This record gives sequence, C-alpha cells and structure tokens, in this order.
Amino acid sequence: MLIQFLAAAGVLAVLTVVPGPDMAVVTRRAVSSGWRDGLRTVGGITAGLLVWGVLAVAGLAAVLAASATAYTVVKLVGAAYLVFLGVQTLLRSRRTEARTVATGAAAPVGNPWRTGLVSNLLNPKVAVFYTGLLPTLAPSGLSPHTGMALLVLVHAVLTAGWLGGYALLLAKARAVFERPAVRSAMDRVTGVVLIGFGLKVATTQP
Repeated sequence: MLIQFLAAAGVLAVLTVVPGPDMAVVTRRAVSSGWRDGLRTVGGITAGLLVWGVLAVAGLAAVLAASATAYTVVKLVGAAYLVFLGVQTLLRSRRTEARTVATGAAAPVGNPWRTGLVSNLLNPKVAVFYTGLLPTLAPSGLSPHTGMALLVLVHAVLTAGWLGGYALLLAKARAVFERPAVRSAMDRVTGVVLIGFGLKVATTQP
C-alpha cells in the first residue's frame, strides 16, 4: 500500500507542476499585488480543490463529468471567467503605460481568495480528473472513499506548496516587475495566457 501511495503522490506531483489556469491566476495576483495576495489566491485555489474533492467522494462530481450538458455549462462559464480576467489584465497593461514610476500600476480588483476559488471551481477538468483518474490511483488497502479523500488532501497540499512557493518567488522579483515597461509587458503576457487558457477550456472535451 505504501508503494501505491508513493506512486500516486508522484503522479499528483507531476500533474501539479504542469502550468495551467491556476498558475496564470496566481501569476497575475502575485506580480501585481505582492506575496500576500498571491498566497490568498493560492488559498482560494486550494479551497476549490477541497470542494471538488468532497464532491468527488460524495459522487456528485461524477454526475458533472458524466453529464454533457452540465459539463458544457461549467466549461463555458469557466472559460468566460478566464477570458474576463485576461481582458482585464490586458486593459491594465495599457493603463500601466500611461503611468509614471511614482504612481505605479493599479492592482487587480476583487478579493484574491475568491478569484482563486472561482477560477478553480469553474474548471470542469478538475471534476473529470477527480472522478476519472483519482480512483485508479487510490491505494488498494483502503476503502475507496478513504483512498480518494487521502489523495485529495495530498493533491491540495502539493498544490498549496507548489503555487505558494511560486507566488513567493514572483513576489521576491517584484522590484523588477514594478518598472512600468516590465509590468506592462508582464501584464500583456499574463493576459494573453489567461485568454488562451480560457479558449482552451472552452474547446476541450471531457
């Protein structure tokens, strides 16, 4: 059972570090508002994973994964939210160009924790992952619900650690990002990435 658990944790670790919408949202917050907002965003994302985990253990996420209509609705709403964040970031990059170093750039509006939570909850791929792959990784020595719950906790801890460290790293280099030209360029890149992930979410299939 221990070997199975370590193997599952390794798979989860690899999946955690793969760049995705969560990382783009954290980038946006940590660069613009500093490490505190970056970590709050990570907290919201982690809370979203725990919610998905509870739904998966309860079997509700499987309903979403199996229902084409429900999946499409969540997918399109989530895609629209990512595109909205991307457009908002691109607009901020234009405002940044018009500001001086003394005034600085405006930080993103909205609660960072809520932003992380909503972006994660509106990602139907998490539901598919938790109901499709996670049960196959659960250690055979535990009951299905216990094994699933354990792996959800592991995934949440790995995500919090990885994205939290990433947010702190970005915040350390924030002095560089404070330069108007660098901030504007970073906002453009982040905005395009968020819109790209939004379009990818909108066009992917279960």
